[in-house]
Amino acid sequence: MDSVFKALADPTRRLLLDRLREQNGQTLRELCERLGMARQSATQHLDILVRANLVTVVRRGRERVHYLNPAPIHELEERWISGFDKPRLQAISAIKHQAEEYAMTNATTPVPDYVYVTYIRASAEQVWQALTDADLTARYWGHANVSDWQPGSAWEHRRVDGSGKIDVVGRVLKAEPPTRLVITFDDAPDAESPGKPSVVTFLVEPHQDIVRLTVTHENLPNQEMLGGISAGWPAVLANLKSMLETGEVLPQAPWEMTRAHT
Repeated sequence: MDSVFKALADPTRRLLLDRLREQNGQTLRELCERLGMARQSATQHLDILVRANLVTVVRRGRERVHYLNPAPIHELEERWISGFDKPRLQAISAIKHQAEEYAMTNATTPVPDYVYVTYIRASAEQVWQALTDADLTARYWGHANVSDWQPGSAWEHRRVDGSGKIDVVGRVLKAEPPTRLVITFDDAPDAESPGKPSVVTFLVEPHQDIVRLTVTHENLPNQEMLGGISAGWPAVLANLKSMLETGEVLPQAPWEMTRAHT
């Protein structure tokens, strides 16, 4: 918490976070152009944000792309807001957002990519197995992810409540065990006019006895889906982390807590 508060105390770093919130996934050059800031100054501020886990860096070829990581802010919210006056704050926030929507023009606003980072005490092979084994996904996700996980193969997100209903479908774009898995993600498989599916990337980076797992969800169709996965991914990954580190998933399904506190 100390490093997060220290990082947020500086107005320039808050401005960097604002710019990433407006347009997630920017290179250093793009951030400098938007802020009129020298590269050296921006790099120093970004290093502090990265150490506080507020920003994560994903390499794409020769470029380093910066993403806003909501996990520490979510933890601050859970500790300092949820237990006090969250219902009233949510009502005020809803009024504010509705007023802002009325004030907006008809121009469409691009939906930012979603990036979540967590650290797990496990090996890269264990994390890979947890992501691709149908029985393990059924334990921590409540759905079995079914596929042979070969590039080009289909995958299904299948309920394990006996109904056999499939809630998400997609295709495997890349599979590089145990470090990288890229899949398409269509959460409306029965829609009459399906749009272009979003894309999820799991990046598994081992370091001695731990792994950094970065989940990037791109090409989101609308703000509604962004809101849904912003609550869903932290819950699913917390359950995965608990299962790998303790052998047991959390005592209650964490996504049920989100619904209960709405």
